[in-house]
Formats: sequence, structure tokens, C-alpha cells
Amino acid sequence: MSAKKETDRYEGVENRIQWVGIAIMAAMVLLGIQFWRLQVLSLHEFSRLAESNRVWQKRLASDRGIIYARNGEVIADNRASTDVVIVPGECPVELLDAVCERLEAWLGIDAAELRSKIDAHRSAPFTQLTVKRDVTRADCVRVEENQYALPGVTTVVHPQRRYLYGETAGQLLGYLGEINKAELEQYAEHRYNMGDLIGKDGLERYYESILRGKDGYMLVTKYASGQPQLRTDRAGRPYIARRDTRGHLLFPEGRPVLPQSGEPLHLTLDIALQRHCEELLRGEQGAIVVLDADTGAALALASAPSYDPGVFVNRGMNAERLELLSGKQPNRMSNRCHREVYPPGSLFKIMLAAAALEELVVTSNTKQYCPGHFQIDGKGRRWHCWRRTGHGAMDVVEALAYSCDVYFYNLGLKLGVDRIHFYANLMGLGVPTDIDLPGEQAGLIPHRQWKEKLNADKPVWEQRWYPGETVNLSIGQGAAATTPLQNAVMMACIVNGGYRVRPFLWQGREHLRSEKIFSDTTIETVVKGLQLCVEKGPPAPTGTCHRAQIPGMTIIGKTGTAQVVSLSHLEQYDDAEGIPYHQRHQAWFVAGVLDRTPRLSVCVLIEHGHSGGETAAPVARDVIEYFYATRANVPNMVMATKE
Repeated sequence: MSAKKETDRYEGVENRIQWVGIAIMAAMVLLGIQFWRLQVLSLHEFSRLAESNRVWQKRLASDRGIIYARNGEVIADNRASTDVVIVPGECPVELLDAVCERLEAWLGIDAAELRSKIDAHRSAPFTQLTVKRDVTRADCVRVEENQYALPGVTTVVHPQRRYLYGETAGQLLGYLGEINKAELEQYAEHRYNMGDLIGKDGLERYYESILRGKDGYMLVTKYASGQPQLRTDRAGRPYIARRDTRGHLLFPEGRPVLPQSGEPLHLTLDIALQRHCEELLRGEQGAIVVLDADTGAALALASAPSYDPGVFVNRGMNAERLELLSGKQPNRMSNRCHREVYPPGSLFKIMLAAAALEELVVTSNTKQYCPGHFQIDGKGRRWHCWRRTGHGAMDVVEALAYSCDVYFYNLGLKLGVDRIHFYANLMGLGVPTDIDLPGEQAGLIPHRQWKEKLNADKPVWEQRWYPGETVNLSIGQGAAATTPLQNAVMMACIVNGGYRVRPFLWQGREHLRSEKIFSDTTIETVVKGLQLCVEKGPPAPTGTCHRAQIPGMTIIGKTGTAQVVSLSHLEQYDDAEGIPYHQRHQAWFVAGVLDRTPRLSVCVLIEHGHSGGETAAPVARDVIEYFYATRANVPNMVMATKE
């Protein structure tokens, strides 16, 4: 009995040993399978991860497209710029102070300031920190040659924008700045990264998609002591080479992706004329617009005061940049040609005369008597003519020449506000011109629906449009607001025979103009009035813009003197010089050249210049004389026009 128990006991032990053995074997099999999976099936994945620790993808920044002026002058290009940077995490902690001191000795930077910057980024040790921007070639070589003593320090080469004409055309070109989150979303399909530079204003912004290139990349080997330096040429640009400066092969799989430069931008801008216009505006606040009246090509868009876009080239902030971005008056960032609006004053009479002639409200022979004042239906409020003694009986040609207010008061009431609004918009007033620049202001030509909407929460009598408002609008006062560019487009319509053009700066843009708006008879009558306005001789009185006359050249023109405060308020001053600057009238002048190629439309605005005839007209004459005098040896740019 006891022998049987002993046998059973041994058999139980033996069974347990067998089960333990089976369990051990199963565990070994499972472990073997796992080893096999890791070493065979996941070999490629682990190789990729290991390679990613050893290989660094270096981004090769692309150049922005070069911007050319009308006659081939380069006005914006790029140059190679090298920054010295440090990645603190790649430098042993005990060597950081020594590295900072060496950089202070060799580059002239502040070691304590650099160390403070490193300490501030202690939570992100592998963030690339700038030591010094735009270093010289000698500094770059010194860093490369002493790489062994500067662990974690390297150089980064990138293209830097260069504006060759300083302030000239600065507002047109715009500037670059670091992309923000909203712009990242806007340009998501273009693969921007935080820190990338993007056009913030002007042509740089409007044609960002054309000017921006496509970045390339190359893969280089990492070392425990830090990232290797790439070979660079004399301009500081990296070679697209197979070996780095240590002689090691770059990543062998595939060739580097070369960066692609942005497309060039060829402008209609005459840079010499632009510079001349800006010189004429020096010390003033104002704008000069010069258009090819037949195509809409912008030859000059000068605005004062302006700024040098080169101020924004280097990243970071400085005092001048802060002042510009603050909007401090006078605003140097705002291009007055298309971003600021002003009452058009008597320039509006050009449109009013053309509309009245086209609608047969008057003919070239229709006379109106000007006693020096005007009343609706002969009673109520009295509106004065600028010539208090009156002009006597005048037709529309004479009314344009001598800018008779009373004639146009009558004309405006006969036309009515609805037709005034329609024709003003038709000629480009109070609506965007669609020029290829960002931030264009539409301006305003007031009308019934506008006033109803504006005063929707007020009594009905405040929503109603009154005849007196039409009287004010007839001479470009009241709520009317236009840009200098819009007034140049209006004058171009008269110069080219009745077509509205779309102004443009890029030669590659489609050149559009409207169907014919006015009959030849209407245009001929308006031209007679505007030509008489410029002529000095009899019949008297002299035209209001005789200072724009150029002997031997057929010039048409119109002055505009837009009120800032009421005339009664100004009567307290003895002369114009005594009037405070900001109470002086806005001085306008628009001109057209009929007998030269190309035919020009010119608009000059001098803010608070007091008198268009005295202040703005001589500037326009100077612009016209300069342009044609300098064209003798300059080839004409041929453009097709699509109607």
C-alpha cells in the first residue's frame, strides 16, 4: 500500500516537471518568434529610425523672383546672407560658457546676452538660436575653421531680399515679414512653415504666389559633436555636393531636391519717372499717378511720405520698423494713390459734364447764367460760386474751362443723383479700379440707397435724399470720396476717346478696358472745355489751370480745390498762409496729353495744398515734361488691349 502511494507521488512530480518544461519551451518559442519579428520583419522600420537619428534633412531656401521696372532695371533681387546659430543641446553643458566667450571674441557679440538667451530656452535645448545675423565671409570662415572649438555652433545660409532703389517705389513694392498663423492657413497648399518670410504688403503680397520659389532639401550626416558644416561657395551659398566638409558621403539614396527660384515680375513702372515724381513730392503729403491712357499701364504711382522696404529685411524689430507699423501720422505705410480717399472737388465736373452731354440734358450750346450764387427754385439756401461776382452766361465748354460752380449746380439737379451715381461709377469713381495692389479703397459716390441704409435706425426724414445734397455732390463735395488713382482713370476715359481702362503694374496681366462709354460728340465737347482750361490766352478770364500749359503740346486739364472746412470759417484769415495747415483745401489737378505716344493721364494731389491751380498744376506740368524729355532713347513697350 505504501509502495503504491510512493509510486503515485513520483508520477505527480514527474507530471509537474513535464508541464514546467512545456511552459518553458513555449516561452522560448514565443521569445524566439518575437526576436525573429524584430530582427527580420521590423528590420526596415528600425533601420529607418536609426537612419533618422544619423541623418539630418537640411532645407535649401529658394530665391524670390526678381522684380524688374519697365525698361529692364532690377529694382528688387536677392543676395546670400549667412547667420551664425547655436543648438545648445548639441554642446556639452560644461563648455557652453567657453563657447559663448569664443563667439564674443571672434564675432563681437555679447557673451552674457547669448548665455541668457540659451538659459531662456533651457526647456527646448535643440532649438536653433541665432548668434549673429548676416555675418561677413571672414566671420563665416572663422566659425567653420574652428568648428572643433564650437560644438553646437553652425552657419545657416539663406537668400535675403534686397531693394536697390531705397524709398523709391517702396510703398508699391511692399515688404516681407514672418508668416503668421492666419497666413499659414490661407497658404496651406503652398507648404509654408512658421518662420518663413511672406509678402506683407504691396506687390510682394499681391504676387506672393508668383514671386515665391519652391524650397529644396538635402540630407547630411549628424555627428555626436554636432551638425557638420556644408561646403559653401564664395557667395556663401551651399554646394549641392556628394560630400560634406568632413569628407563623408551625404545620404546616398537619391539626389538632393534643388530649390526653384520664384518667377520674375516685369512691371510697367518707369522707375526714373517714379523717382522724379517722388522728388517733386518731397516735403509734402500727396500723390502723383501717371497712366498710359490707352492701356491703363501704371507708369508712376508716387506717394509721400514713403518708406524704405529694406527696413524690414532683417528679422526682428527695431525703432524705425516700430514707428512705421504704429500708424503714426503722417502714415508712411499707406500709399495715397489707391488707399486714401478725398473729396474730388471740381474734378467731379468732368464726369458731370460728360454725363449731361451723353444724356442730352445739355448740348454744347446750352447756356446758363451765373450771377455768382444759386438757389433751388429761386428761394431758400444760397450756394455761392467760387467767383462771387459771377461768370455771366456760359456754355458747358466755358463752364469747364472756368470751373463755374453755378453752371454745375444746375446741371446736377437736372441729371439727378441716380444718374450722377451711375455715370460716376461707370467712369471709375467710387468703385475699386481693380489695380494689382492690395488694400485698395473703393471710395464713395453717395446716393439714395446709401443714405437710407446709413440712417436706417433714424427718423424717415433723415433717410431721405434732398436736392441740396445733389447740389453739393455736383461740385464734388459732401460725402463724395475718391482716390487719386480713380481720378486718373476718369481722365484716361476722356483722353482715350471714351473707354474705361483697368490700371495695372504687372506686364503679364490681361489688359482690359470697357466698351465705349461716351459718344465722340460728348468726348470732343469735354476735351474743348478741358483744353481751354489750360490755355493762357483770350478769351478772358484765363483758364483755371493755365500753369500746366506746355508750348507745342496739346494738354487738357482740370483743377480741383476740395474744401476741408467751410469757406465762411476761412474768412477770418487774411491770406492762405495764415490758415492752419489741416484746414487748408486739398489741391487737385488732372491732366491728359493728346498728341504724344503714349497718351498720358496724370493726377496730382497735394494734401492741404490750398489751390489746385497754383500748387498741383505746376507739378503735373513738370511730370509731363520730364517723361517725354527722357523718352527719346527709351524703347516703347508694346501692349495689346482687350476690349
